[in-house]
Amino acid sequence: MTETLLDDVWIRRYHDGPGTHGPAGSATLVCFPHAGGSASYFSTLSGLLRSSHRVLALQYPGRQDRLRERCLSTIDELADEAFNALEPLMGGPVALFGHSMGAMIAFEVATRMKRRRGLDPAALFVSGRRAPSRDRHDDEIVHLGGDSALVAEMKRLSGTDARVLDDPEVVEMILPALRSDYRAVETYRYRPGPRLGCPTIALTGDDDPKASADEVDAWRDHTSGEFRMHVFPGGHFYLKEHWTAVADVIAGQLGRARPDQSR
Repeated sequence: MTETLLDDVWIRRYHDGPGTHGPAGSATLVCFPHAGGSASYFSTLSGLLRSSHRVLALQYPGRQDRLRERCLSTIDELADEAFNALEPLMGGPVALFGHSMGAMIAFEVATRMKRRRGLDPAALFVSGRRAPSRDRHDDEIVHLGGDSALVAEMKRLSGTDARVLDDPEVVEMILPALRSDYRAVETYRYRPGPRLGCPTIALTGDDDPKASADEVDAWRDHTSGEFRMHVFPGGHFYLKEHWTAVADVIAGQLGRARPDQSR
């Protein structure tokens, strides 16, 4: 079942499970997709955690059921809109999980929580992305290339079934959102500010061309709270083979979190 929550087109829930904030005040987990991705990418994770946590996923404009909406082409726009959609949930503990571009948006939502509400997330899970302070700006020009360059990048990272990317009609449909997302990621510039205070858990593949272990480890510099890093076999989309292990990491962390941790 797919459910639109809080009368907001941004939020999806794929499985029934615990109530408003799960058992014993456990945190709601909000998932942020990668560039070109959609909320449904996290359906598997939602199923694995359904008995213990309320799992929500964000649906960015310009894809799937929001296909006709204008794409947002900066991380700040995406983070501002996501924060507004999620703010009604912030009366209870909320944890954030983002993969690749989603990690940057989750981080920026966390900074907005701290700045605007005086809150930290119960935890921040950042997957497949180097720390904001570790840039590769000279190498990030995919969004300036032609359509074939965008498709080739997606095939290289193995985030989308190659058979889908060989279908011209499908490619035509997803290209606007994909280009907009890559523009958002590649033009993002980190603005130094106060560190977060929440536990930050970084997850990465050991063969990810987009994020070296050293670049991922630098997430520790962005929090005064606990930091841990988990390295899995695989590339940028290591998640495909390790959803169960990733769910265990999340459940282990959130199981230790106190209900008042985000306050």
